[in-house]
Amino acid sequence: MLFNSFEFIFLFVPITAILFFKLGKWKGKSWATSSLTIASLFFYGWWNPPYLLLMVTSIVINYQLGHILGNIEINRKIQKIVLLAGISANLASIAYFKYAGFIVNSLNTVIGTSWDIGTIILPLAISFFTFQQISYLVDAYRSHIPNYGFTDYCLFVCFFPQLIAGPIVLHSEIMPQFEDDRNYRLDWANVSVGTTLFTLGLAKKVILADSISIYADPIFQAALDGETLVFWEAWFGALAYTFQLYFDFSGYSDMALGASRLFGIRLPLNFYSPYKAFNISDFWRRWHMTLSRFLRDYLYIPLGGNRCSPLRQSLNLLLVMLLGGLWHGAGWAFVLWGGLHGVYLVVHRQWQSWVESVRGKEAKLGFLEYWMGRWVTFFAVIVAWVFFRMEAIQPGWNMLASMLGLNGISLPGGAEKILGFLSVLGLSFNGVWDAAQTVRPPLSVIAGLITLGVIASCLPNTAQLTSYFEPSLDFKAERFEEPFTIIPSSLEKYLKIHSWKIRWQPNIFWSVVLALVGCYSLALLSRPSAFLYFQF
Repeated sequence: MLFNSFEFIFLFVPITAILFFKLGKWKGKSWATSSLTIASLFFYGWWNPPYLLLMVTSIVINYQLGHILGNIEINRKIQKIVLLAGISANLASIAYFKYAGFIVNSLNTVIGTSWDIGTIILPLAISFFTFQQISYLVDAYRSHIPNYGFTDYCLFVCFFPQLIAGPIVLHSEIMPQFEDDRNYRLDWANVSVGTTLFTLGLAKKVILADSISIYADPIFQAALDGETLVFWEAWFGALAYTFQLYFDFSGYSDMALGASRLFGIRLPLNFYSPYKAFNISDFWRRWHMTLSRFLRDYLYIPLGGNRCSPLRQSLNLLLVMLLGGLWHGAGWAFVLWGGLHGVYLVVHRQWQSWVESVRGKEAKLGFLEYWMGRWVTFFAVIVAWVFFRMEAIQPGWNMLASMLGLNGISLPGGAEKILGFLSVLGLSFNGVWDAAQTVRPPLSVIAGLITLGVIASCLPNTAQLTSYFEPSLDFKAERFEEPFTIIPSSLEKYLKIHSWKIRWQPNIFWSVVLALVGCYSLALLSRPSAFLYFQF
């Protein structure tokens, strides 16, 4: 069941919410929690009922392991063995369903065998609910967390707004909220904020991401089919996918926050304008923030983090990002994508160390440095996205070659009237590529790409627009003032004073705007498409 479907919006959410609040009022927390748990399991089973058994089995096993790890009376050595066994079992589950085919095919290529393990269907969201439970086991071992009831634990794992594509939540973030009696009484303020977040997220998905996907998909498919793309086609496809993925994941993240807020539950922020990042480290503090947190807290820091030698730090970064790449998908292109980001982080770390040694740790970025950092970071991210989307290495290299002009530099035929003078530099003007020609003139689409770029890199994001109402669990006021940095001080002061004018408030103006946006988004639901992160 997709967030962007009539069944979810007009049936599942209203019925689930009505049952939850009615039972909370008449029967108490346990009944309400049970109803929400059953609804979440139904939501997951809607996709493929047989895999509901896999998730329930995983929940039961990890719940029992958590009880052992949380019991202070059990010998610490035994608990360590239980922890290692639990982590191994969880990773073995992912390894079989997600990586068995990849491992076997790689071995067949290397040693010339022809092993075949058949077709293994990847269970939806297995990476998300498995990592979430691994974090629970580790936390139970470290701090002997309370032994929650089975229904509470089950809801922690399968709560439907965050189940399919995150955020990856911690027990300490969600469990206390389900213990709060206030969240079992309907709060119209939560409904208002939740509906706003969900509507804005839906608009990002169906109006922006899905609209640009029809240009990204055929270009990448042409590259996969072995066609040689010209310069503008390659860049057109790469940028289209860059913004498609951005608004697709951003839209899902907003919708997850909104759906959860309807029940009074605040989820942690998972997406915060990553294309505004001024270095690659800043990018990973903004993109899939809860995955970055998991990799940092449960892998990078246990490996030594920043406490070891510079060489070891670099190796740790590379290893963490390689595994982060594999988490996204079973293929060498994902490994290369993760490896590229690992290299980016290592280079940035070395550059930062050199700058600090010359200018001191307290030195601030200048205006030019800031914007150069943003452009370099954005370019590096686009390069890596090529392999992420292509899921194959050789076609990715071919597409990058076209982007670098190694297959000749040419511009769209429609641009010849305006930019024809550039022909003296050896540039050619190709006719409109057939896949794009069937939709609309290329120059208008390019204008659309520029518009998406402005929205992603310059305008306030959803969390900032709703910042007066604490849209996420980890709300920090200073984070939401970020659009007003690295600009002249007089303008910064003006924007801070008048920023309330553009931020969401429950008034007539915003009600009309959201009603129009919501109606237009609903009109586009006849072409529902899955979110890109559902495949992970």
